[in-house]
Formats: sequence, C-alpha cells, structure tokens
Amino acid sequence: MKTLRNRMILIMALSVGTIVGIFRGNEAKQKWVFRIKSRFDEKRQMAEQKKLVRGGGVALDDIELAAFHNN
Repeated sequence: MKTLRNRMILIMALSVGTIVGIFRGNEAKQKWVFRIKSRFDEKRQMAEQKKLVRGGGVALDDIELAAFHNN
C-alpha cells in the first residue's frame, strides 16, 4: 500500500511539474519537482526516526546517518 502511495505522489509531482514546465520553463519544473520530492523524503525520514525512538532506539541526526550508514 505504501509503495502505491509513493508512486502516486511521484506521478502527481511529475504531472504537475510538466504543467509548470509548460508555463514557466524547464528550470522552474525541475525546481518544483525537487522541492516536492524533498518535502516528501523529509517527512518520511522524520516518521522513521519517530518510529525508531518509540521502539527504544536512538535517533540519529543527518551527519551521523551519513557517516555511519550507507543508504
């Protein structure tokens, strides 16, 4: 179910991005799609951190994640 939702969000972002690209240009489209995907990824990462903390784990910040984990 989550995979379907993630794909739908990506398809929606690309569809609206195409419309933005038609009216504002390709660079504006790329910026808009990047901004939407970044927000989505940020929310997903925060949810994973909260789940980890609730389960008794230790929340890591971005620097620790980059230094010790290969994503």
